[in-house]
Amino acid sequence: MEGEELVEVDDLTWEKTIEKGEKPSVVMFYSPSCSYCHSMEPFFHQYAKEFKETIVFARLNIITNQWTAEKYGVRGTPTFKFFCSGKPVSELVGAVYPAILKKMVEEVLEHGEVCAKNRTEINYDITGYG
Repeated sequence: MEGEELVEVDDLTWEKTIEKGEKPSVVMFYSPSCSYCHSMEPFFHQYAKEFKETIVFARLNIITNQWTAEKYGVRGTPTFKFFCSGKPVSELVGAVYPAILKKMVEEVLEHGEVCAKNRTEINYDITGYG
């Protein structure tokens, strides 16, 4: 992972890379057939290069990694989720203006750590299926 600007994560590498990672992260949840994902991809790559020292940029294919997508409530692609201290702090859904995505990255870097500390922890092991 060291030296790569954009990391491909899956259900098996998710915890180590995102939830227990040392840096804040932004994950693009995508599907291979999503035309909006393809239109956002160049901008996501560009920002990954620009911010590679301070934030991890990762992609997760929701077709082959349904467990993680379901865990975080991803219902459409592309969905961009921002994490600090392994906790989701913000999200954008759809083919947003690239400038909005970049601004969100900057805001997470500036305020995300404080936001993560003030969030209530969700225990995903609890289900309503007794």
